[in-house]
Amino acid sequence: MSGVSALSSASDLSAVWLTFRLAVVTTAILLVIATPLAWWLARTGSRWRAPVIALVALPVVLPPTVLGFYLLVAMGPNGPIGALTRFLGAGLLPFTFAGLVVGSTIYSLPFVVQPLQVAFSGIGRRPLEAAATLGAGPWDRFFNVALPLARPGYVLAAALGFAHTVGEFGVVLMIGGNIPGRTRTAAVQIYDHVEALRYGQAHALAGGLIAFSFLTVLLLVAADQRRRPRS
Repeated sequence: MSGVSALSSASDLSAVWLTFRLAVVTTAILLVIATPLAWWLARTGSRWRAPVIALVALPVVLPPTVLGFYLLVAMGPNGPIGALTRFLGAGLLPFTFAGLVVGSTIYSLPFVVQPLQVAFSGIGRRPLEAAATLGAGPWDRFFNVALPLARPGYVLAAALGFAHTVGEFGVVLMIGGNIPGRTRTAAVQIYDHVEALRYGQAHALAGGLIAFSFLTVLLLVAADQRRRPRS
């Protein structure tokens, strides 16, 4: 039994490390993608604003397995993404770490875009107009005025994107399957333990994810309370 426990522990550590890498890479990509998108949504009066907001928020209400299924089809050999990646010489993305990153980025997008959109909207136009009167160009105003003022939104967006990626199950299972060391995340590892009736190991991993989620929410609440003016 000790050999089985040691094997499970090594598998658990591998799944946790893969999950951490996935969350870090996904969060970094999301912050880059979400920044111009959230800026546009916060400032545009285009008729396309509402459809784009709905499209970005779709993963919030869409069952993860549905999203994972269509991403799997799109990234497969007969799908448009699969055709593109094969044309570029990158092969197919399903059942690879890169495929998990693509799926996680799409699935966690609203959790990063929405806080940034709120942060940019809260800046208002006066600081940007004041900077413009001093001769600051559009890029200057964005990087030296908007981004510093939106810093709390970035902290919230990064925390939510990271935590949401850590807890993913349906999307990563559909796209990546259950390959040890390659696509088996912590959530999939818990599922694997339960299927094998290894409830002790499942409790340990699940408890770790609960503690991580609680600490994330607690830190966000504490940060929000510090930002609020005292009455």
